[in-house]
Amino acid sequence: MTASLEETAVSYKELADLEDNFSEIEKGIIRQHYLRSKPLYSKRAELVAKIPNFWPLVFKQAPMDIDEYIQPSDSALLLHSLRSLSVTRFELDEDEQKGDPRSVAIRFEFAENEHFEDKVLEKKFWWRQSKDGFAGLVSEPVEIAWKKSKDLTNGLLSLVKAVYNEQQTKVARNVALTALKKKIEGTDISGVSFFAWFGYVGKHVSAEESKRVIEEEEERRRRAADEEAAGNGDEDNNTAEDYAYAQDEDLEIFPGGDAIAMVIVNHLWPDAIKYYFTSISEGSLSDFGLDSGEDEN
Repeated sequence: MTASLEETAVSYKELADLEDNFSEIEKGIIRQHYLRSKPLYSKRAELVAKIPNFWPLVFKQAPMDIDEYIQPSDSALLLHSLRSLSVTRFELDEDEQKGDPRSVAIRFEFAENEHFEDKVLEKKFWWRQSKDGFAGLVSEPVEIAWKKSKDLTNGLLSLVKAVYNEQQTKVARNVALTALKKKIEGTDISGVSFFAWFGYVGKHVSAEESKRVIEEEEERRRRAADEEAAGNGDEDNNTAEDYAYAQDEDLEIFPGGDAIAMVIVNHLWPDAIKYYFTSISEGSLSDFGLDSGEDEN
C-alpha cells in the first residue's frame, strides 16, 4: 500500500525546493552552452548557406515528433521554399547574465512561394511562471500574410490572432472568439497544417506576473534558507494541489506547440548536419523532387 506524502517525513516544500535547485543548475548549463557554441553555429550557418537545399533535406529527416504534423502541402512548401532555419535564446542575446536561457526564438526564412508573402517567419517562446504554479513556455500568434485562397490553416491562424489581439486590448471577444470556437469544432485538429503551429499560445501569463512570481519565489527561498540555518524551519502545510496547475487548451489550434518548439531547439537545430547526411545517403536530390543545381535567386 502506497503512503501519501503527508504521512512521511518529507514535505512538498522540500521536494519543490530540490526541483528548484535542479532547475537552476540546468539554466546555468544552457546559458554556458549557448554562449560558448554561438561562434560554431555562426560558422555552420556560413557553410550551409553554400549548400543548395540544405534545410529542406534536414526537414526531410525531421524527428517523428515533427514529421507527423507535416501535411503533404506543408512538405511541398518546405522542400521547395525553405532557405534557412535558426534558433536563438534571445533573452541571453539581450542580457547574458539576467536573461532567461530557456526563452527561445525559432526563425524560418523562405524564398518566394505560392502560399504567403513573408520571407521571414519568427516565433518566440518566453519562459514564464504564474501564481498558480505553472512554469513553462508561452508564446503569441504569428500572423502570416497568406496569398488569396492559399491559407494552409484554412483561416484558423487568422482567427487565433484576432482573438489574441482582442485579449490584449481588453476588447469584448465575442465575435472572434465565437468564430474560432465554431471553426475548431468543425476541424480535425490532428490534421491541421504544420503552419498552424505559428498560432500556438499556451497559458496566458504576462511578463509582469511572471516577474513578480519569480521575485516572490526567490524571496521565499532566501527566508527558508535563513530559517534553516537558524534551526527555525516552519512546518510545511502545502499539498500537491498547491503546486498543480491547469491549462485550458480549448482554443489551441496546435496543442503541444511548445513541445514541437523543444524538438526543433533540442534536436533538429543542433543535429541538422546529421539529418542532412542521412538525407543524402538515403537518396539523390531528385528523389525528393529537388533541383540539384544552385539555388535560384
